[in-house]
Amino acid sequence: MLAKLLKRVKKEEKGFTLIELLAVIVILGIIAVIAIPMIGGIINNSKNDSDLATARQIYDASRMYIIGEENGQFGNPAAGATTGAEVTLAELRAGDYIEAGILLPSTKNPITAAVVNYGPTGELVSVTITPPPAGSNAGQYSHEQVLSSELKPKTTTP
Repeated sequence: MLAKLLKRVKKEEKGFTLIELLAVIVILGIIAVIAIPMIGGIINNSKNDSDLATARQIYDASRMYIIGEENGQFGNPAAGATTGAEVTLAELRAGDYIEAGILLPSTKNPITAAVVNYGPTGELVSVTITPPPAGSNAGQYSHEQVLSSELKPKTTTP
């Protein structure tokens, strides 16, 4: 009786066939081929976003510099000026508005120079970073790019 029971248990044991294992490996390969480029794109986008956030921080520091050091004067539109204030990274560092040794997030290289240009009425024109990040136009970010990078507050769920 015990022998019959052992035969039945052995007979009911089943495993995966070689074909089934190969099918699983092929499916995993297809998933990997699709997922790897998507992950690479996500990583590149996050590097570009972090560089833009750095440009935004430099812009915010320059606004504080103009308020603190230039009494809020971005230029003199009444005198017919066509350009406004220009704030450099050296000025921001000298006034302790930004730390020394800022690194560009995408490359981990130190930012050696930056210039924030304003129009005569105080509107942002551009932020230029040296060395230029890979995802920017020669290290120059327009006012649309910088101002669209505002951090949005987190929404809380009740």
